[in-house]
Amino acid sequence: MWSPFSFIFFICKETVFEVKYSLTMASKKDYYEVLGLKKGASKDEVKKAFHKLAHKYHPDKSNGDGEKFKEVSEAYSILSDDKKRAEYDSYGQTFNGSGPGGFGGAAGFDFSQFQDAFNQQGFDMGDIFGDFFGGGGSATRQRRGRDISIDVEINFKDSVFGTKRKVLLAKVSECDTCRGSGAAPGAKMETCKHCNGKGSVRESTNSIFGAITMVQECRQCHGTGTIPTEKCKTCHGEGVYRKQEEIEIVVPAGIEGGEMIRLTGAGEAVQGGPSGDLYVKVHVQNDRRFKKDGVNLITEMSVKLTDALLGAEYKVETLDGDQMLSIPAGVTHGEMLKIAGKGVPTNRGKRGDLFVKVKITLPQKLSRSARDLIQKLKEEGI
Repeated sequence: MWSPFSFIFFICKETVFEVKYSLTMASKKDYYEVLGLKKGASKDEVKKAFHKLAHKYHPDKSNGDGEKFKEVSEAYSILSDDKKRAEYDSYGQTFNGSGPGGFGGAAGFDFSQFQDAFNQQGFDMGDIFGDFFGGGGSATRQRRGRDISIDVEINFKDSVFGTKRKVLLAKVSECDTCRGSGAAPGAKMETCKHCNGKGSVRESTNSIFGAITMVQECRQCHGTGTIPTEKCKTCHGEGVYRKQEEIEIVVPAGIEGGEMIRLTGAGEAVQGGPSGDLYVKVHVQNDRRFKKDGVNLITEMSVKLTDALLGAEYKVETLDGDQMLSIPAGVTHGEMLKIAGKGVPTNRGKRGDLFVKVKITLPQKLSRSARDLIQKLKEEGI
């Protein structure tokens, strides 16, 4: 429901300005709706929905959508956490990720939804209203490296048993020489004179609302509050640079095609903050012999008519190698025969089963003697 909302805020810098204006305030997002789920969805459903949408909207893709990706990630961070999800389910659209009450307890309001309206003005609403309502007024938000995504193809057997895959990525990574500090070997770190070690600076600018005080990251120290007495020559003091880096991906047993693996901190690096994440979308090659059905595998085997009638021993191909299987006399076409423990490994240390679907093959031509024998069987009502 949209409704007008007016309030007063103060601008520091010795002078106090009183500014009144009206905004429209939209209701908070429905996290279940963002992920395309219904309330009560299982954690597995939440995870699968997130992986699907994160891959679809990832900003690194040519048709990605950064805002949608941000919404999906926000919804997943709440619904995948049991405590946060319980609070969200209890308080509904008044929940803001830190319990009821809105922006840090600031009079019950969550001003984060006004941020986008002021992005072009270049200041942080959370900082201004945090000061106004006694929230403490944090400095700039901590920097974080970019998330990146890649696609990896594995064969069917590796999807069943799991595997490890090493990939070579060209990405912004931490400098090997200075380990991210931006300082030359042996150089000392000193307090940044531009921000006096705060990591952020306050600047005033005029806008349609009057004089606005902005809190911005210090450009000299990149928010760290310190600068080296001598810059690293490898990264030119940035602490990071683009290079090729080998990353090992651990693919879990039983993974399905299209699932995504998240490697926390394996994305691009940034000075003064944590690295982003690496999202790996796994593609599984089809196998002409086997199909997965949960933790079980299904394969087909051709059996001669006489063996189906009289019974026989057949060699069956499994993912663990060949194994003999007894064909019981009188087996029917399409019947499933089970080989226990030859399916997909589970997280409990056990394995599913392999089911062999019997396909009885009929002879295309019959000799005279074979035809006479079948005629006798027919006369006996068999």
